[in-house]
Amino acid sequence: MSPRVRLWGGLLIAAVLLFGVAPALLSDFRLNLLAKFCCLAMVAVGIGLAWGRGGMLVLGQGVFFGLGGYLMAMHLKLSDAGPGGVPDFMLLYGDGTVPGWWEPFRDPVVTILAILVLPALLATLLGLAVFKRRVRGAYFAILSQALAAAFAILLVGQQKVTGGTNGLNGFQSFFGFTLSDPVNKRMLYFIAAGVLLAMVVVVRLIMNSRYGELLVAVRDEENRVRFLGYDPAIVKVVAYAIAACFAAIGGALFTPIVGIISPADVGVVPSIGFLVGVAIGGRATLLGPVLGAIGVSWAETSLSESFPSFWIYFQGALFILVVAFLPNGLATIGRLFRRRRSAPAEPEAPVPEPAALETSGKTT
Repeated sequence: MSPRVRLWGGLLIAAVLLFGVAPALLSDFRLNLLAKFCCLAMVAVGIGLAWGRGGMLVLGQGVFFGLGGYLMAMHLKLSDAGPGGVPDFMLLYGDGTVPGWWEPFRDPVVTILAILVLPALLATLLGLAVFKRRVRGAYFAILSQALAAAFAILLVGQQKVTGGTNGLNGFQSFFGFTLSDPVNKRMLYFIAAGVLLAMVVVVRLIMNSRYGELLVAVRDEENRVRFLGYDPAIVKVVAYAIAACFAAIGGALFTPIVGIISPADVGVVPSIGFLVGVAIGGRATLLGPVLGAIGVSWAETSLSESFPSFWIYFQGALFILVVAFLPNGLATIGRLFRRRRSAPAEPEAPVPEPAALETSGKTT
């Protein structure tokens, strides 16, 4: 079976599972959880592109996830307040006036454009500042993680406009649809599942393009790519911006599905959690990050219900085992079996005959 057939076959199976099997078998509560996991998988798809294909260890995707989530939350709070109204938390913590930079987000079109453009623009500026100076590896990872920590601290400190530690919550509607209606919650699930599959297709097209080959070349031989006349910084920035956009979209859908966005969802720990799912699933594969993110999130929810204090140890042990014995992730298990089955058997060394042994033992 060709790789292309396996790929599109896998996407078809995923579509059947997400749009047919899951809604038919899962309760509304479990389906809403799966919608949440799909949002987290969107971040994983972008990390798979930036880290798996581009070699950039992104430990700060919580920044872009939170940026998309808070932009969506701002619109939802303003929409619930009505035309000219003030969000409830601003009446409680602030002086009862809406900041001027909040006002444009009353418009849903402006909100959607901001979710798509602002995180990508921030990633572009940050990427140019970092990659042009040839900062990479652990230094880039530490820098991106520090950015996530600073962003979470900033959100906590601006209680009057961000809700502080409590974040933004209590949303009643989503672009005119009542969020308390189970039908609308299912609609949000289908939107999240459809967007996730669309992202996977986009990444597949990127991987098969000339840019995708150039991105892998930069990961493996950056100096050689520079010698050939390409700018590795620009190549990395494009992948980093796409990953940021994917994370922001995931955060924007996460907000109405879960009903809250807070600093606890965007700091250092969530950013590391995004990376763990990708590493376990298989960062260099197409569907590995998605399966890893959904599987790890589902296991966390299931185990935390029965063993509240056990999950973190199980996650750490699983991560160590995968890194030590299966560094390319669980998605490569099938590939390893196929290689072993197709590999020719090694010929056995000929056993010398007894006479030959006696002759070789004589001295002249």
